[in-house]
Amino acid sequence: MSSKSSRRRAREFALQGIYQWLLSGNGVALIEEHLEQASGFDKADRELFVSLLRGTLDNVAELQNVFTPFIDRPLSELSPVERSILLLATHELMRCPQTPYRVIINEAIELAKGYGATDGHRFVNGVLDKLAAQLRAAEIAALMRERQG
Repeated sequence: MSSKSSRRRAREFALQGIYQWLLSGNGVALIEEHLEQASGFDKADRELFVSLLRGTLDNVAELQNVFTPFIDRPLSELSPVERSILLLATHELMRCPQTPYRVIINEAIELAKGYGATDGHRFVNGVLDKLAAQLRAAEIAALMRERQG
């Protein structure tokens, strides 16, 4: 039996959907329909999956504009997996304040380890650490005060 949480599975399916969209340009409805028939989808948090997939694909240009200053190469040189993970995690950092930034980064690293190139997780981690410092500054400051407290 797999120990993956329903939320991790939702992120994996959302990642697959974003990746499909980048490569095929298919519409969100078609991608959702396809993924919902995939093996293991019944164990995913469907509500989170839909929220992540639609939220990310509805705002691709904005999300890319937010993370692009933190990447060390042109957007066109990112692998589709890295780009998909950064889109997904940037969406979560911006639009899901109820999810701690460290959880979002850790989930993105796990996705990069599972689906990306050998050292892709290091690249993803570096970009998201810098991005979180900007997008979640208050949350990070509160954690620092808590630790010093």
